[in-house]
Amino acid sequence: MDVLVLIGRILFVLIFLGSGVNHFARTSAMADYAASKGVPMPAQITRVTGAVQLAGALMVLLGIWADLGALLLAAFVLSTAVVMHRFWAETDPMTRQNDMLHFLKDLGLGGAALMLVAFFSYAGDDLGMTLTGPLFDVR
Repeated sequence: MDVLVLIGRILFVLIFLGSGVNHFARTSAMADYAASKGVPMPAQITRVTGAVQLAGALMVLLGIWADLGALLLAAFVLSTAVVMHRFWAETDPMTRQNDMLHFLKDLGLGGAALMLVAFFSYAGDDLGMTLTGPLFDVR
């Protein structure tokens, strides 16, 4: 079971690791996109969200307060869904469809991250292949 959970953690964080790296490697382009969505201080926010993604993903991957890492990722994707993918405000059908897809993807990832918060918090130190136990205890 521990190996299966580890494989799931690895697969889950890949999108956040890649995106977090892109937030730093392509800050200017990503900040321009954020600015087009009305995000204030887009370059700074791009760096902060990149750091949140990398920190949360590494915490889940390595099992260092994985519950807190999953909570960081949930906060990121749920806020991103609402701020960056407002499909309901789009008039172009293709843009609307694309934003709706990303909105729903972010909701799904946010839901999965929230389940991981509960899972890691409940499993506690009984979950193997982690470097620390959870920060939260929901038992």
